[in-house]
Amino acid sequence: MKKKIGILGSTGSIGQQTLEIIKMNKKNFSVELLTANKNYNLLSKQIKLFNVKNVIVNDRNAYNFLKKKFKKTHILNDFKEINKLKKLKFDYVMSAITGLQGLEPTIDIIKKTKTIAIANKESLICGWNLIHAKLRENKTLFIPVDSEHFSTWQLIKNKNKKQIKEIYLTASGGPFLNTPINNFKKINYKQASNHPNWSMGSKISIDSSTLMNKVFEVIEASNIFDIELKKFRIIIHPKSYVHSIVNYNSGFCEMLFHETDMKIPIFNSIYYKNINSNYSSSKINFKLLNNLNFSEVDKIKFSSINLLQLLPKSMSLFNTVLVSSNDALVELFKSKKIKFKDISKYIFKIINLKKYSYTRFKKPRNIREIYNLMDDVFVTARDICNIQKDEKI
Repeated sequence: MKKKIGILGSTGSIGQQTLEIIKMNKKNFSVELLTANKNYNLLSKQIKLFNVKNVIVNDRNAYNFLKKKFKKTHILNDFKEINKLKKLKFDYVMSAITGLQGLEPTIDIIKKTKTIAIANKESLICGWNLIHAKLRENKTLFIPVDSEHFSTWQLIKNKNKKQIKEIYLTASGGPFLNTPINNFKKINYKQASNHPNWSMGSKISIDSSTLMNKVFEVIEASNIFDIELKKFRIIIHPKSYVHSIVNYNSGFCEMLFHETDMKIPIFNSIYYKNINSNYSSSKINFKLLNNLNFSEVDKIKFSSINLLQLLPKSMSLFNTVLVSSNDALVELFKSKKIKFKDISKYIFKIINLKKYSYTRFKKPRNIREIYNLMDDVFVTARDICNIQKDEKI
């Protein structure tokens, strides 16, 4: 029987790579649902190639185009319309919508699938308690897909968490690892979105260049593994060959390494527990293993790392303030309204505002509470950066 697949965010980097893996053995899969924002050209190709029967596209023009082109395909115009697909059931769903807008469709689709792989880190950071409740309610298996989290999951899933002394998540250092801090004021968006190791979307590449993505990954890991924040460490590893290191109280350490290829964790999430699965990867790179080059993070150059000292001990709405302020400021940097070095500077200003102090002690009760706070933070970010209300970004 074919494995029924759904992909939220099929035209993004993770979505495309998921489909590439499915294409390798297409006869064993049935792609039941694809969702996208507005890239109707790529979405059209995906619909044809995989004979997709259900599609959700957010953009109205893209919806009208696809509706005319694919008469036999069930096409909807809003992620919220997932609930209209009442009879649709999946064996596996990849949730890869970028940003906090991916939270609601992720929660909505959990009840429809046996397994969900989530690559949307904003949802796991800001809405983990809501996601976790849905997972338990529907007995849905969750698999993290970020390379660091998948690797950590593989290392500790059969271990007693009380035996874990510390967990190291590796960071490449991004494109500016060896750039003098004096040159940071000249950095432009194109330079910051050019990651040296990974092929990723532009937003996550910017977060990698500030090392903000590592702050997010620590929060995400603490949430999904239910391990105290203080047990996590970030260590620079420019080659991105090792993804996670676990140090145990016993004196033993374990690490997981693989090539800088996101298809590896994606493949293993799709074929989880299938002992006959075989990903044709390259051999072990012993040259790299002999030259791993770990080092401490320069917390002056990458000041965002200091945010880890300001985090509440347990998950709260504060995570939404942090994620949303970063999202807003990256958009302002992209549109040349602020400089690269201003991203971290203004994040510290926003999270320390008195009006957000309550968020440190309050867990999100529902999706709307998270989205309302996100909208407020976006307005606040513009105000702090002196962006006029009617000024286009």
